[in-house]
Amino acid sequence: MEITDVSVDGLMSDDLVTATPDTAIEAAAKRLLEHDIGSLVVIDSDECLEGILTSTDFLELATGEHSSAGGTVEQYMSTDVASVDANATLQEAAAKMMSHDIQHLPVLDGEGAVIGMFSATDLTGHLAYLQA
Repeated sequence: MEITDVSVDGLMSDDLVTATPDTAIEAAAKRLLEHDIGSLVVIDSDECLEGILTSTDFLELATGEHSSAGGTVEQYMSTDVASVDANATLQEAAAKMMSHDIQHLPVLDGEGAVIGMFSATDLTGHLAYLQA
């Protein structure tokens, strides 16, 4: 089985942990810690992608001028989010992750709704499986 033969939807996490733009930043941080994950997908009421909030965003928040700031996810999330179709190959997803220097790719269905998350961990796990 080659990397070009496997689609993202076969390896993505579909038990998403999400937030909305109006989620309190403290609540978002707790979700990351409780679920031991590196990112939250930010969605609207139709489950369409609005942004992403990553652990890197929290590091910047904690070390920057807003280190004691409250607020909402919308104030700190990235809105220029690279995403991938569920039927994209692992090769396509890996190329997108490398070109954007990111670790997490939201996976979208045909209507733009977020249906999963594909991470660098998913990719490396599969590559390790291929080597075994």
